This record gives sequence, C-alpha cells and structure tokens, in this order.
Amino acid sequence: MSPVDFRIFVEPQQGAGYADQLAVARTAESAGYSAFFRSDHYLAMSGDGLPGPTDSWVTLAGLARETTTIRLGTMVTSATFRHPGPLAISVAQVDEMSGGRVEFGLGAGWFEAEHRAYAIPFPPLGERFDRLTEQLEIITGLWGTPAGETFDYSGTHYSVAESPGLPKPAQTPHPPIILGGMGAKRTPALDRAVRHRVQHPVRAVGRPDPAVRPGGGCGRGGRPRQGFADVLGGLRAVRRAR
Repeated sequence: MSPVDFRIFVEPQQGAGYADQLAVARTAESAGYSAFFRSDHYLAMSGDGLPGPTDSWVTLAGLARETTTIRLGTMVTSATFRHPGPLAISVAQVDEMSGGRVEFGLGAGWFEAEHRAYAIPFPPLGERFDRLTEQLEIITGLWGTPAGETFDYSGTHYSVAESPGLPKPAQTPHPPIILGGMGAKRTPALDRAVRHRVQHPVRAVGRPDPAVRPGGGCGRGGRPRQGFADVLGGLRAVRRAR
C-alpha cells in the first residue's frame, strides 16, 4: 500500500480570521498532519463571510513564525491577484521565515465576482492562462538566477529587466510547485513545460489526469500521493467556540 500524507485544506473566506486559522494549523501540526493549505480568495461563495477575508500570503507568513514543522501552502494562489515579481519575493520570504516549509500553488483565477468586488482586473480565460504561464516562467526564473547575475524576460504581459532575482527561497532550487487547473489541454501542457524547465517535483491539481486526484496531489517525482481533509466546518466550529 502506498503511504498516505495527510494534509489540511481550509477555505477561510467562508468565515475565519487569522486566530481561527492559527488554531487549526497548530492542532493539525500536533496531530501529525504534514501540511496546512488554504485557499486564495477574497469573497465568500455563500453566507456573509464574516469577519471578512484574509490575505493568503500574509496569513502564511504569520503561521510560518507560529508553527514549527507543518508545511504551508496555497491551493492555489490566483495569478490575477499579484504581479509575478512581488509574488516571487513574498513566497521566498515566507519560505525563509518558515525554515523551508512552503509549497507554492498557482492557478489562473476563476471567481469573477471577487475580482469585481475588490477592483481586480479579470481578463478572458485564454489571457488568464497566458498570464499564468508567464508568471511561472518569471517566478522560477527569478528564483533560479545565480547570485551575482541578473534575470531578463520579455513576454506578452510581463517583462523583466536586469533583476537580481532576490531574495532566494530557503528550499533549493525552490519550493515545490502545485499547478491548479481543470483544462484538458492547457493545464497538462503547462504541467509538462514546468516539469521540464525546473527539474523539480511539480504537482497538478484539479485536472483530468489518472495520476491526479482532483483536490489532492499526484504521486509523481517520488512524492507520496496526498490526502487532503477539508476542515471548513471545523473552522466555523472554532469561530463559534471563540
């Protein structure tokens, strides 16, 4: 039987503040769960979402300093929310703050209502995937640039000129990458391209691939198949108890 790696996944935009998420992360850590993942959303899909959204990478930075062993990541960061350069800096910084416990999830973004609610441009699907592709190329390029050298990139949507590619993540060559997507063509093609370029384990979630369970992770690259437990109900219970 293949080993199972139990991981927690929460959707705090439905109604959980930082204290709630910290309580869940610490409980999961003490119970032996290997990772705490959270969604990257700014608007509840149902209900009032009180007390309101929390930013995923601000939250993970806090958790990085208040936990010790559990891995931390997003399922998945929306490429529409952030520019690739600042995102590379944020993820690298949280990886350093955690002592190398970050897993970096990135997707094209899909929830149009939250973009309208928070003044975030929401381009058509094809452009969102184009931007996702360029963001992955830039972020991995920045992380992979040797110290003392610079990184340049010219794309349709983003350009980089003479970047020192700093800071570097604590993990080498960089944190594990998780790709989010449901497409039958673009997502697998992007998955293969990233695997070829970074030579590092990449997981793809949510796409129709027999090696991948939607919502979970793949067993490729010598990594165990992941088991995710959605504890949104637990977050609500914590909030009521508090």
